[in-house]
Amino acid sequence: MSKAQAQSVSLQKTLSLPQIVSLYIGAVIGSGILLIPGLAAEMAGPASIVAWVVMSLLVIPMAVTMGLLSASHPSAGGVSHFVRLAYGDRFGNLVGWFFLLSVPIGAPILAVTGARYIAVLFQLSDLQVYGIAALILLAVLVMNWVGLHVAGKIQTIVVALILAILILAIIAALPHASAANFTPFAPNGWFSVLQAAGLLFWCFIGWEAVTHLSEEFVEPEKNAIRGVVWSAGLVALLYFGIAFATVATHSYGNGLSEASLSVMIQLSLGPVGGWIVGFTALFICIATANAYVGAASRIAYALANEGSAPRWFGILHANYRTPIGGLGFLTLCFLIVLTVLWSGTVSLAQLIQLPNATFFATYIGGCLAGVRLLKHNRFGRISAWISLVVTLGLYPFLGWSALYPVVILILYMVWKRK
Repeated sequence: MSKAQAQSVSLQKTLSLPQIVSLYIGAVIGSGILLIPGLAAEMAGPASIVAWVVMSLLVIPMAVTMGLLSASHPSAGGVSHFVRLAYGDRFGNLVGWFFLLSVPIGAPILAVTGARYIAVLFQLSDLQVYGIAALILLAVLVMNWVGLHVAGKIQTIVVALILAILILAIIAALPHASAANFTPFAPNGWFSVLQAAGLLFWCFIGWEAVTHLSEEFVEPEKNAIRGVVWSAGLVALLYFGIAFATVATHSYGNGLSEASLSVMIQLSLGPVGGWIVGFTALFICIATANAYVGAASRIAYALANEGSAPRWFGILHANYRTPIGGLGFLTLCFLIVLTVLWSGTVSLAQLIQLPNATFFATYIGGCLAGVRLLKHNRFGRISAWISLVVTLGLYPFLGWSALYPVVILILYMVWKRK
């Protein structure tokens, strides 16, 4: 038994199936739902719907792989724990750092995105935008400070609101749908559909985050895979519904693509629809940040117990038994990243490429672990191999940001030598 396994028994099993499903959906449905359907439709036309169907099918093996690993080996270490079991401590801890150093950048980006949607409604200044972003992160940190039994319940409520609003958007678009908007079906050729599929991959990342909370699942051997199946199905249906409605109402092109969801809702609801989308964006960013902050604080805790991170990362709250050491580390990082963004030194578009690369590296590690750990489960082994081929195939297209995990590897090796 590893040190992480021995000490992480202090974490409480508080997450039921509805909360697990909510955490999965909150982690996967990010700000991409507000942006990607319109951009994909502009890129590939009505044929972009085919890309949505294909990607929905391709990510099922990835989700199933993470679910089966969580059911068989629940741990606060999440993917890093799976890699540790399969390939040893050195590689497991490295993957843990890949994930941990994604969230300090990714969560502030989510918070600023949500704050900017609110800023449009109230005509707020740049300083006010970053003030709201800081409040979003503070709220998420507090929710995870008092425990997942609170964060999980709040997540369930927030995700329910998101689902209701997205379903409203689809229903509101139906009276304005036209068969004429589906011709020509592939105006930019079928290669554009492949390009759109690559773009859509970013909408389906998030399954790895909830694996770090698996030790706090109630009956993880049952609820981990149930949670994955339910959430994967709901996510696929929602994405397809929004993508289909976007094409059917032609709410894209001519400068509309980046706000296609808002355009679609306003067809029936007018300016009120803009307010609905603004608050939807806020809910989505809170839900996603909540899932990732909860996961990152627990991987920090697990790494500290393995001796691969500073000891204070492993401090638990005396009453709530929550990883306040990891939350403290994230708080410091959030302050730095928000300051850098506010100063204009780095843009959101530039910064977002870094966590994308480390998330990919985390997935590759998880898929490799699945190939070995799920070898006696035929369905799991096939799922792991499919996921590994997909992630390895897409990694080279990340560009210069693919070097970020390499930098983390070098720093990790230097730290271990010292």
